[in-house]
This record gives sequence, structure tokens and C-alpha cells, in this order.
Amino acid sequence: MAQAFICVTCGTQYEPSELPAPSCAICDEERQYIPPSGQAWTTLPKLRKTHMATFRREGELVGIGTSPSFGIGQRALLVRMPQGNVLWDCVGLIDGAMVDIIEGLGGLHAIAISHPHYYTTMVEWSEAFGGVPVHLHAADKRWIMRSGSCLDLWHGETKEILPGLTLIRAGGHFEGGTVMHWAQGADGKGALLTGDLLQVTTDRKFVSFIWSFPNFIPLGGNAVQTVASRVEPWPYDVIYGAFWDRVIPSDAKRVTRESAARHFAILQREAL
Repeated sequence: MAQAFICVTCGTQYEPSELPAPSCAICDEERQYIPPSGQAWTTLPKLRKTHMATFRREGELVGIGTSPSFGIGQRALLVRMPQGNVLWDCVGLIDGAMVDIIEGLGGLHAIAISHPHYYTTMVEWSEAFGGVPVHLHAADKRWIMRSGSCLDLWHGETKEILPGLTLIRAGGHFEGGTVMHWAQGADGKGALLTGDLLQVTTDRKFVSFIWSFPNFIPLGGNAVQTVASRVEPWPYDVIYGAFWDRVIPSDAKRVTRESAARHFAILQREAL
């Protein structure tokens, strides 16, 4: 019987098939990795038996994660808007309890995802909420491992999906890497939801710009300057990163400028 297999390492779900692929195309690439133990797969029915959802406040937003951690370990964010809620990024698990809780919070109007590492079970998520659109930048089309009529591949540099909620192609980590600007966030000062394109650092004093996190490959200086220039015109005071507690709570625009300058300066350092 055909099953939609899910890569255990990154959480990406594939088209239904009788047997899983020999390796995950997302992981068998320098921005990810296949672990020494080899490629491993699961399915959504199995994942529902071994994992459960976690919900908690992340600043003004509702964070949605998985316990124990699964795949890359990111958490999604629910942005509650008067016109309808938007899920930012995605996690591999989706079950009835999660649907009930989100419906109780107003349901879903749309899903938007920063880059392919967080596509996970996006088609399943859409179907669970009546086929809501999933907004992905078209530049990353080759990394879509499960197709669906819900997928909206947008082009260009920006896309407003609701009044005050705009997707921005930042690039960097992926060509179509996307951040989301929330104009009403931070009490009207603006917020950026960045995934790990502008990765909030562990000390929460900077953001980092990385080509490959697990393989320790930094993003080049010119690319960092491009990413920084693409978010510079937008007003924002807060940055929400990809993981629990990775939030820059204030003065985030200054943090981005200083982080880009620091990154570029370090790349130019002479050997000590």
C-alpha cells in the first residue's frame, strides 16, 4: 500500500509510494545531512503514536511545536489576524487535537513557509483545514517533494497575503528564502518572522546568516548584504526566529544591521 513517507532527519513528507526513496533529496545536500546511522523514514500515523503537539505563547504569537523534538526541531507560529489566522512555517506532526485547538483559536486562513527545510507535511496541514493555500516562493519549486493543489507558488520580491502581512523574498539560505513582515506586530512597531534565514542566535543579541547550519558553512558577505538590504525598508522592532525562545524582543532592526556588519567584518579578518 502506498504511503506518504516522512524523512526522520528533516521532517519532509514525500508523495505516496509503495517504498520510500533511497535517500531524502533535502537531506542529501550540503545544507542538510544524512546521519551516520543512515536514511530513516516514518509516516504520519506512526508519528502520531510517538509524538505530541506543544502549544505555548511566543511573545504576541502562539507557538506550535512537537514533543519530543522531531526533524530539525523548529516550531511554527500562529499569527492571529482579524481577517483570519496564518500559520508561519510548519512542523511534521498534524493530528486531530492540533486541529481542534487551532480551530478554537479561529482556524486557519493560510500557511506561509520560509524555506524548504520547513515544508514538512504542509499538504496534510492544508487538507486538515479545508485546503487553505500554502504560500511558497517559486524559486524553491525544485525542493517540493509532495505536490498539492493548495500550493501557491508566488513570484517576485513581495506578496501581501493579508492586510499588514507581507511575504518578502530575503534569499540567502535558499534562493526563495522568505521572511514575513507583520505590520501590526510589536504594538504597531512591526515584527519580522524569519525562520532561520535571519537566525536568532543563542544569546539572543544577534542574528546569524548561514548557508548550512549542520555543516558550519557561513553565507558569503555579498549575500548577507543582499538579505539585509531586502529587509531594511520594512519597519520592525521584534524578530521571531525558528526555535523556541529565539526572539529578539526589541530594537531588532538595529540588531539586524549590526549583525550583518559583524558577519561581513569577520569574513574579512586576517588570520591571527
